[in-house]
Amino acid sequence: MKTVEVIVSGYSMWPSLQDGQRLNCIEYTGHDLSIGDLVVFIHPFDKNLTLIKRIKKINSSNDFWIEGDNPDPTSSDDSHNFGYISKQNIVAFYDSRRA
Repeated sequence: MKTVEVIVSGYSMWPSLQDGQRLNCIEYTGHDLSIGDLVVFIHPFDKNLTLIKRIKKINSSNDFWIEGDNPDPTSSDDSHNFGYISKQNIVAFYDSRRA
């Protein structure tokens, strides 16, 4: 499996991830993803922005509702702002079992 290094920028995933933390993520090629998984994806409205968030819901179309872990609702640009994301937006995922 190909890995992708991701550097966390900001505090939307605090306390789980810290600003500046480096993660070795697995390139997404259609793997099964579940609620609770961390995914790296292209922002649906800004193709120049890559985000990392946690899957909170999966709808019947297999689209993902993602949110940051920070309990401050203003700290994260996530599905509260842009709705569900599609699998086509996902670049990689973080497998904590392999960390």
